[in-house]
Amino acid sequence: MARRTHLGDANCSIAQALDVVGDWWTLLIVRDAARGVDRFDDLQRELGVSRKVLAERLRLLVEADVLAREPYQERPVRYAYRLTPRGRALLPVLIALQDWGDQWVLGDGTTTGTAADGSPEAERVHALTGTRVPALLLPAGPDGEPLDPVAADRPFTVLYCFPGAFARPASCPPGWGDIPGAAGCTLESCTYRDRSAEFTAAGAAVHGVSAQRPDEQAEFAERERLPFPLLSDAELPLSAALRLPTFRAGGAVRLKRLTLVVGADRVIRRVFYPVTDVTASVAEALEAVRTASRP
Repeated sequence: MARRTHLGDANCSIAQALDVVGDWWTLLIVRDAARGVDRFDDLQRELGVSRKVLAERLRLLVEADVLAREPYQERPVRYAYRLTPRGRALLPVLIALQDWGDQWVLGDGTTTGTAADGSPEAERVHALTGTRVPALLLPAGPDGEPLDPVAADRPFTVLYCFPGAFARPASCPPGWGDIPGAAGCTLESCTYRDRSAEFTAAGAAVHGVSAQRPDEQAEFAERERLPFPLLSDAELPLSAALRLPTFRAGGAVRLKRLTLVVGADRVIRRVFYPVTDVTASVAEALEAVRTASRP
């Protein structure tokens, strides 16, 4: 049985939080649960941890109300381990750790909205090819209507992730234009707008995704007359599920610019990252859809 060292500072929220999730296996279990890996054998295979250690960590997370056990098979009874609301509240913690690792461990400490070709960060993103987008809903529009990032009525969905698009230039975070890869979101969205009929003809829906609030996105979409939805990942479920790269600017998490071409089966067919030429990336995404549609 895992030994728990209770940290005695009852008034320190950091110490009390570490008492629940301070073990490194624990956060990796939460990471994989966010990706939709929620069955014991799948978790054990993904993590490479012993069955004894995994069983104990899962028990502790259930006791802490971070995970809930839900039966998916009766004979014999088997359980899935799914994040509770308390567990989902840890997603920003995971993203902050990933962001710190990308910037300060794998990177040189520079704040950037992009990455170098062949970098560990870029390799992680390209490894998404062939994986599935978990079933989840993201708010969209001024009323925050929940929408699936993957369109159910089209053979393909182009998910273009961007740092932030603003209806008024004054809304941009301070120093926005000085962050490599941050600028260009308006041009990217408007290029998708201008070529939306071509994507429709090729059998693809276009969805934009950023970590902005839905009302910010809606104001921008109305001003630029976008014919497709912008989805808000402000609570970071998609970023955590796919381990999408982020950076911080203006006191908020921002998605780095990347594009995913996803099939109706939710499998990611193509990944474009880093995106350094936004207009060229739209053409590349369209060609990828057309190529995938050919018999």
